[in-house]
Amino acid sequence: MKRTTIVDVGRHAGVSTKTVSRVFNDEPHVSDAVKQRVRAAASALNYHPNVFAQSLVRRRSHLIGLVYEKPSASYVVELQEGVLERLEGEGYRLIVIPVQSVQQNAADIVGLLRAAALDGVVLAPPASDHLMILAQLDAAGIRYARIAPTRQLELGSSTLLDDVAGARAVAAHLLALGHRDIGIIKGDPDHAATDARLIGYGEAFRDAGCTMRLDRIETGLFTFDGGHAAGRRLLGGMDRPTAILVQNDEMAVGVMLAARELGLSLPDDLSIAGFDDAEVSRIAWPRLTTVRQPVFEMAVAATDMLIADLEGRASQRQTHHTNMLQVRDSTAALPRPTAPGDPSA
Repeated sequence: MKRTTIVDVGRHAGVSTKTVSRVFNDEPHVSDAVKQRVRAAASALNYHPNVFAQSLVRRRSHLIGLVYEKPSASYVVELQEGVLERLEGEGYRLIVIPVQSVQQNAADIVGLLRAAALDGVVLAPPASDHLMILAQLDAAGIRYARIAPTRQLELGSSTLLDDVAGARAVAAHLLALGHRDIGIIKGDPDHAATDARLIGYGEAFRDAGCTMRLDRIETGLFTFDGGHAAGRRLLGGMDRPTAILVQNDEMAVGVMLAARELGLSLPDDLSIAGFDDAEVSRIAWPRLTTVRQPVFEMAVAATDMLIADLEGRASQRQTHHTNMLQVRDSTAALPRPTAPGDPSA
């Protein structure tokens, strides 16, 4: 079939090709009646404007990037859905830019964004905290919005989240259940969230008058395999913790597998708590106690601030979001020791 062109639309609408071009490039001095007639003609002919040609005319690509690092599948879905939700009807398209390691590839990221001719970019952690990337974006004139940064919050627009408070809440939950011998599995040391959540755990231990044992802390790099291996290390001996705080849900499910491989019952023999409220936390068995992060809402807010910045509209530079503890079936009270002769034994 012959491809429909701007000439065909103009002929169908009874206007010049120049008028059709002005309509699709949102140029002024075109009446609403003419705009409606041109768009109706385009719809009837199934015509779609060439976005690349429009970009040349406007000197803008109308492309928005999303940079993230190897998160869990549910995390990236929520990020993308949030950005796409806000872009709906705005005329922007999303370019997804996954990075295996922001720390190792930081020098190349901004060059990649420039080559893609993006108008702006949404940065998810840890890119949102990488000061070299932010400096290079400023130098290149690429607008950006940051999701959950923890440093130099005056740079760009930001959606803010208190990871310390969320971690403190979930640790306090385990402590309130009577657990004192608690293991910890950290995430990637290059992520600011790793330190923030460890600080939150420490505050909860301090408030409960307990000591956080350093020999009970393992690293799992925010991956299922890392959590599984760290769980085996914590649980493999006779001296094992009664509960484990895990810094994301993907690692926590890995710990669940390790516990079952070692013949432990959850939560009777071991309580496990995660972080993020990823989809896997709701389909695991037992369902995982965790901390909900409003990833979708933060992505929507960051994209909203970026669009406002690109279009020269006033908007707030920061939005604050709240974690929420989700108590489910993977945590339980520490069983009360029974004395000899106790009828409940």
